[in-house]
Amino acid sequence: MSTLGLDTSNYTTSAAVYDGVKVTENRRKLLPVPEGSKGLRQSDAVFHHTKQLPEVVSPLLPDPGLRAIGVSVSPTGAEGSYMPCFLTGKGMAHVLGAALNVPVYEFSHQQGHIAAALYSARRLELLEREFLAFHVSGGTTEALMVSPGGSGGPRAIAVAGSLDLKAGQAVDRVGLMLGLKFPCGPELERLALSWTDKVRVRPVMRGADCSLSGIENKCLDMIRKGRPKEEAARYCLEFITASLEGMCSALLGQHGELPVVFSGGVSGDSILRDRLRERFGAVFSAPEFSADNAAGTAILAHISHSCGRSA
Repeated sequence: MSTLGLDTSNYTTSAAVYDGVKVTENRRKLLPVPEGSKGLRQSDAVFHHTKQLPEVVSPLLPDPGLRAIGVSVSPTGAEGSYMPCFLTGKGMAHVLGAALNVPVYEFSHQQGHIAAALYSARRLELLEREFLAFHVSGGTTEALMVSPGGSGGPRAIAVAGSLDLKAGQAVDRVGLMLGLKFPCGPELERLALSWTDKVRVRPVMRGADCSLSGIENKCLDMIRKGRPKEEAARYCLEFITASLEGMCSALLGQHGELPVVFSGGVSGDSILRDRLRERFGAVFSAPEFSADNAAGTAILAHISHSCGRSA
C-alpha cells in the first residue's frame, strides 16, 4: 500500500509517496520568483502551480499500490485559514482520486509540516501524545500545542507567535538588502556562519509572543554604516534564534516539560537548530523535510486510511 501526498504552498510545488514505512519519493519544484522581488502574488503562485503540478506529479503515476491521496488545503487548521494557491493541489488531488477510485484526505499545510518533521526525526510516535511544535517559515512563526487528532491528523492550537514580521520574511528582507537571491535563507546562513565574532541581540518579548520587526531596521542601519554583510546576516539569525528561545522557555514554563518539535523552512538553519537542540532537546527534521514538501500529507493520508477514516 502506498499513499500520494500533494502540497502547493506559496513557493513550492510538491508531491511525495509514502509506503507505510518510508517516503520513497519526495519531489519539489520551487515557483519562479523574479530577481529582486520580495515574493509572489497569489495569482502568480496559482498560475505557476497549475503549470508545474503535472511535471511534478506525473512521474509518480501510475502506481498500482496507490490506496489514498493526502493534500494540504489551507495554511493552518484555524477557522477561516485560506490561501488560493492551495486550491490547485486540492483540485488535482480530487481529480486523481476520482479517476483512480481512491479516497482523498484533506489536511492543513501546517499539519503536513509537523508530520514530515516527526517522520524525518523518527519520532512519529509523538502523534499519540501532547507536544509543543514550532512552525517557522516565511508565512508563519507560531508555537502550537499539538495533541492527538485521530485519523484527521494532529490537532494543533496556536499558543504564541510573532506579533508582526515572520521569521522567513525577516530572513528574505535582510537577504535582499545584502544582494542575495530570493528565497535568501541558504545564502544568508552561509554568510552568517562566516562571522565568528560575538553578536549582541536582545529579543523583544511580550509574554510568550515575540516581535521581529526590529531586525529589518537594525540590519539596514548596519549596512548603511558599512558593517560587513556577514555581521548583518549573523545578527538577523541570532535575533530570530534568541526570540524562539524566549518563546520556548516561556511556554515550557507555562505548560511543563514537553517534547519540542521544530518545522518549517527557517528551522533548517544550523545556527537556530544547534542552539535550540542543545538547550531544549528540540527535535528537528532533516533540511529536505524542513522546507515545504508533501511528505507529511502522504504520511497523514496513510494514517487516516489505515484507521478507516471516511474521506
